[in-house]
Amino acid sequence: MASKGDSGARIEGLKNKLALYLQLIRWDRPAGWLLLLWPTLSALWVASHGFPGWHLLTVFTLGTILMRSAGCCLNDVADREFDRHVKRTAQRPVTRGAVSVREALILGAVLALLAFGLVLTTNTATIAWSFAALAVAVVYPYAKRYVSMPQAVLGVAFSFGIPMAFAAVQSRVPALAWLLLLGNLFWVIAYDTEYAMVDRDDDLKIGMKTSAITLGRFDVAAVLASYLIYLSIWVWALMDIAQPAIYFIAIAVALGQALWHGWLIRRRERDDCFRAFRLNHWLGFTVFAGIALSYALAGV
Repeated sequence: MASKGDSGARIEGLKNKLALYLQLIRWDRPAGWLLLLWPTLSALWVASHGFPGWHLLTVFTLGTILMRSAGCCLNDVADREFDRHVKRTAQRPVTRGAVSVREALILGAVLALLAFGLVLTTNTATIAWSFAALAVAVVYPYAKRYVSMPQAVLGVAFSFGIPMAFAAVQSRVPALAWLLLLGNLFWVIAYDTEYAMVDRDDDLKIGMKTSAITLGRFDVAAVLASYLIYLSIWVWALMDIAQPAIYFIAIAVALGQALWHGWLIRRRERDDCFRAFRLNHWLGFTVFAGIALSYALAGV
């Protein structure tokens, strides 16, 4: 019979393991899944011409959190040899050996299967597109070794909730969905270049390819241009939204945030670049709020 001391030790061990798993999936850093969530919810509202219903809202919110968490597991396994040479990532659980590669992959697979279970409650079109979304998500961690602008690959991966949202509502993916995806891709390039600027010195030493390195001294200008392209495409794509004045006000506020981010990164200092990156979810929320409020007030 196990003693109380043995039981206590096992419980403590489980708590420590859970803490490591939560660290692995960045549970304490919700900004990552919020960057995925806002454009996905925006697409849901546009496709539904308003509130999409609690079922789809729940499916896409939980699915976004689960897939982002699964992506963290895969990314940390793929990058474990590189991450140990980067100040910001050297203490990640897989990198420092606190979580094994096998554990991380199993956890990622379980999370992805849970997300797929949610997708199965939608329709055939959404299920079909989920396989394409998974393929892009799997490819991204390895793109950093071969593609000079891996942020563009991440842009596709982080924007795939848009066509899936349209598929879930309309059982098809219209041209509007791809136009919104294209615009959102430039937003991802903007904020992930800010992120890459944090690690530029370390990435140069280990031979990692990032947009911050590829763009060189044009990095700040490229970030601002990417923000502008993103907002311009979304404005043009949604000209006929229910209450355009409200939406355009939200876009103006988002543009102000983008300009502020440009001001923060102008000196290319690590802390300021990281701060700009972490604040991007508010920009995404602003655009979503403009869309949701536009439809809400149109129905009053």
